[in-house]
Amino acid sequence: MESSRYVHGFSEREAIRLNDQADTLEDIIHHDSIFPKDSLVLEAGCGVGAQTKIMAAKNPDSNFISVDLSEDSVREAREMITSLGIANVELKQADIYNLPFKNETFDVVFICFVLEHLLNPILALKETMRVLKRGGTMIAIEGDHGSAFFYPDSEYAHLAINCQIMLQKQGGGNSNIGRELYPLFKSVHLSQISVSPRMVYVDASRPHLVEGFIKNTFTAMIEGIGKKAIQQGIIDSMTFEKGIRDLYRTAEPDGVFCYTFFKASGIK
Repeated sequence: MESSRYVHGFSEREAIRLNDQADTLEDIIHHDSIFPKDSLVLEAGCGVGAQTKIMAAKNPDSNFISVDLSEDSVREAREMITSLGIANVELKQADIYNLPFKNETFDVVFICFVLEHLLNPILALKETMRVLKRGGTMIAIEGDHGSAFFYPDSEYAHLAINCQIMLQKQGGGNSNIGRELYPLFKSVHLSQISVSPRMVYVDASRPHLVEGFIKNTFTAMIEGIGKKAIQQGIIDSMTFEKGIRDLYRTAEPDGVFCYTFFKASGIK
């Protein structure tokens, strides 16, 4: 991942948020992330290993090479994978635009929450396609901030969310890239493309998602970019703080929150 474009930063708090997000969304996003036995899987943009630990545990008969541009993230991921006793993952520092692998090396390429941060996602997909075997599977998962809606509705909350969208756009990324996965996959000539929307619907009857998604994943993410958004004049502090309060308000007993992730797969 292009570390200079990662709007959330690389703090300890962000690492915790990423792991909370991965654990909370495991059943929604990864219930079907099962690969054929003896697959060699490239995870491109592994970050701190939040998705790595889930994917490797779900596929004990496959081997993973997980790469990221950030040396610090790779080191943190390696420490976590080692502490969990996971033995089927090799971690490397590498650039998604210039991967250190031969053509047609991998059976599966897996990219999760990475394309949204890239200045040139098509170039990244072309490079990962290069190392994917003929007949191999490409998988990408991305969110889409334009899909967030909630009750009680709040103009201030939407303005706070828009700060994330604008900051990511300024860095060359795209917070709404989830809706674009099908045309992105078409542009690199993948076949048998399938896109599956994964809605996270939360109300008080799903307390683990109230805590895990509304509070610890989504609102924590928006809250984390507040200082930068205020400093850049995108929003004033009072409006932003009101927006964050209103996002937390959706976690109350009468609140509702919806957000959609998109999971795409295609064959080379």
